[in-house]
Amino acid sequence: MKSRLKKKKSSSCIKDVKPSLSKCSSKTDLPLPIQIFGLVSREKPWPRKERQCIYYSTDCDKAALINNFKKRDWHRVPAFDGEWNVYWACAQNCRYIFGVDHPYRMRSDQIINHFPNSMELSRKDLLVKNIKRYRKDLERKGDALAATFPNDTKLGLGGTRYMHLDIIPMTFVLPADYNLFVEQFNKNPACTWIVKPSDKSQGVGIYLVNKLSQLKRFAYEARTFYPHFHRDTCVISRYIDDPLLIGGKKFDLRLYVLVTSFNPMKAYLYNEGFCRFCTQRYDHTEIDNVFMHLTNVSIQKNNKEYNATHGGKWSLQNLWLYLDSIRGEGISKKVSARILETIRHSLDAVAPVMANDRHCFEVYGYDIIIDNSLKPWLIEINTSPSIHSTTKNDCILKTRLIDNVLNVVIPPGGMPDERWPKTPSPECLKNFTLIAPVELPKTPNQSRLPTSSAGVGDGGKICRNKNAAKPKNTGNRLAGGALPSNMPSTVPSKLLLPSGTAAVMRSTSKKTGQKSKSKPKTTTKRSATGAAPSKLASK
Repeated sequence: MKSRLKKKKSSSCIKDVKPSLSKCSSKTDLPLPIQIFGLVSREKPWPRKERQCIYYSTDCDKAALINNFKKRDWHRVPAFDGEWNVYWACAQNCRYIFGVDHPYRMRSDQIINHFPNSMELSRKDLLVKNIKRYRKDLERKGDALAATFPNDTKLGLGGTRYMHLDIIPMTFVLPADYNLFVEQFNKNPACTWIVKPSDKSQGVGIYLVNKLSQLKRFAYEARTFYPHFHRDTCVISRYIDDPLLIGGKKFDLRLYVLVTSFNPMKAYLYNEGFCRFCTQRYDHTEIDNVFMHLTNVSIQKNNKEYNATHGGKWSLQNLWLYLDSIRGEGISKKVSARILETIRHSLDAVAPVMANDRHCFEVYGYDIIIDNSLKPWLIEINTSPSIHSTTKNDCILKTRLIDNVLNVVIPPGGMPDERWPKTPSPECLKNFTLIAPVELPKTPNQSRLPTSSAGVGDGGKICRNKNAAKPKNTGNRLAGGALPSNMPSTVPSKLLLPSGTAAVMRSTSKKTGQKSKSKPKTTTKRSATGAAPSKLASK
């Protein structure tokens, strides 16, 4: 049956809309899983003078989103009538719109918040495949970014260790790569591995293993595996068993990345991310305790020690202040620069296979963990990061995020236009950091975080070389840029810390304060233009 749209007498904007297509499958006559779309868009948009406002539609009724739409005085319309200019959809609905079985013909004044095949970045198995292909392509071209270290027998795992492309731990897709995994497992049976479903989120189905007997299901499926049969897959990765701890607790970073185009690449990192802490102190031997290994709020909130006031979260600014006070001034800039490089490599890895539609933009939620040697590792990427608020600060952050994203993706004229080159003004980008192409340092003395001594390769074990020389803090910016350093140089006295962290910072600051007395005084210079003085570390 064909559903007909009701005509509205008060609006002349929708009187020419064509009837929607059937909401039933032609093969089975059963309702489709998504029933909100199905009309053919009109070929020409209305003249600008007839469009007095922007119409939006969404299937995500969250306060952070709806409040931003109302703030702009946009009007909500049902998704099925196709008269929206901005549609904030879930990834499943977006794939349905661009699906081959039901292609949706978008007008030039419509934008949507997902790329058609965003699962190339969000599905864990596809992300691993794309990163491995990206490495091989750079090796084939002889690119310096694909430089590798010689095999280190101390690591016990062999394999290839990349100098610049070690952005994810060693990972295998199960059951297809089960035999390869067993080969690596037998080389170092003491290692811990983490198993994750390829298409799940919020910590669902994740568990740790350190014995092959815990993977009997995959051993059987590997013997009966046929590539042309659809089967739920999992990824198994080397567990980062030496994470950076604060107050004895494990944490990871949730960062937001806005991509408006993959060709050419236009990506921006939102400056206001946050850290998610576990509720129990870390112990790598207790692999069955999810409250000390998985940082997902959906898991931690089930623990009786969960604090609903702050939600076990830290602002990104607090993390940078903590690192500068504990590991030395300026270390936060180096870590943030390495994070930017990691994000850029992941985007470059999927760019060749992404459908770069001009009507699309997307906000990705990056989950990154920092090990004890301050090396960032990409854990996973979410195409629909949660905008549900659990605390007051969480609500403020996510409301600002949506507001800044809309400022970037909407043209200055206020109406979406596919002909717009997607070049927002500097004012719109003031809360973002451009994710620039990764470039190698021009001089060997350029300040970089050590990768050979502190790294974990695509087959390397997490370790730190105590005899390795520490990098000098020359103050140079790493390739790829760094997050803005517009924060105070000292840690505030009333910094909200996880339990047990304040005492660690006080004891460490006393030690660093005693050492600082013996250091020579810093000199300052003022530029000819009268700029603010900059600190020059005396050698």
